[in-house]
Amino acid sequence: MPVKTTLSDRARLMPASPIRRLAPLAAAARKAGKTIYALNIGQPDIATPRVILDRLRSYDAAFIPYGPSQGLPEFIEALRVYYRGVGLELAAEDLFVTTAGSEAILFVLGAICDPGDEVLVFEPFYTNYNGFSAMVGVRPVPVTTRAEDGYHLPSRAAIERAIGPKTRALLICSPNNPTGTVYTDQEMAMLAAICRDRGLYLIADEVYREFVYDGATHHSALTLPGMDDLVVVVDSVSKRYSLCGVRIGNVVSKNRELMDALLRFGQARLCPPTLGQYACTALTEVPKSYIQGVIAEYGRRRDLVFDALAGIEGVVVRKPEGAFYLCARLPVDDTNAFAEFLVRDFDLGGETVMIAPADGFYATPGLGRDEVRLAYVLEEKKLKRAMEIFALAMTAYRAR
Repeated sequence: MPVKTTLSDRARLMPASPIRRLAPLAAAARKAGKTIYALNIGQPDIATPRVILDRLRSYDAAFIPYGPSQGLPEFIEALRVYYRGVGLELAAEDLFVTTAGSEAILFVLGAICDPGDEVLVFEPFYTNYNGFSAMVGVRPVPVTTRAEDGYHLPSRAAIERAIGPKTRALLICSPNNPTGTVYTDQEMAMLAAICRDRGLYLIADEVYREFVYDGATHHSALTLPGMDDLVVVVDSVSKRYSLCGVRIGNVVSKNRELMDALLRFGQARLCPPTLGQYACTALTEVPKSYIQGVIAEYGRRRDLVFDALAGIEGVVVRKPEGAFYLCARLPVDDTNAFAEFLVRDFDLGGETVMIAPADGFYATPGLGRDEVRLAYVLEEKKLKRAMEIFALAMTAYRAR
């Protein structure tokens, strides 16, 4: 009798995406003729800057070669110009190009953690932090934030209670996916003090850096004093320029030992996408008016979604300060069941809405079952219709 093979613990523990798990139901609904307004995934619909697309179309070499493992020099220089424009003066050695922000997080976790080590995360958090952690054998330790507080950080004492002997880093995202929260300067200073006092890394996911509203300003973790060897920023062009599919990201750190380790990781995977980097060398030519227009558009969308949710009885929601997501607590027991109801059982004139249940953004079992994340990534006319459908579906669901 043949011996049965088994997979690794890593494969067994790798979670499925809570953002994409309703995809089969959505496919069936579309096959049945329904129109689905997708608020479940952060796929911007705003046009990519023309200058970047033109650069992509201008590629006329006979083949597409490997590039340097740390990234094309011309793209690294374009990144330096970009960061200078947001007030950050960086050397080329401070930058390492990755295959999207996903690889940036994966490489950083792999470089600073051994299997069995722990990283503090503030839940709800970007669900793929779970997946990246599982891939390198790291345990994410959750510190819970509350909808009633706008998902801002708890006290220093509450954070330090979660730190143990195997803790290696704090992993944050600000502006935040999934909540839209932007941490205050005081919160960032508190995190920096914890990391300095405890000898911990601060991994800052700043993919949504520009996406702040109401006149607020985002201050990068790279500006925190006394943190040069401890701050590691992970970044991406995906959301900033509507380039999700180009898969170009980067790490920023002044810690030379870490950057050397990342280079060796990069050599093992050869190089980040050459053609994507070629196109993105044009990001220095994107006019400031592009980002300004994008922020104004998302600000209007945020207000539309927030006002719609705030008008539904029993919903707990705070206006997000940034990114293009918000989380809300709904007056239902299980938002997974409500999400399935929306796609499978409900429509208004052949139209319905797809949402992301928020339990997948938590590590603590049982939390988030009455919360959802909405991504306001549709144009205002579609978004208004989506929220009308959402409100009517909520009434119908609760009446069942």
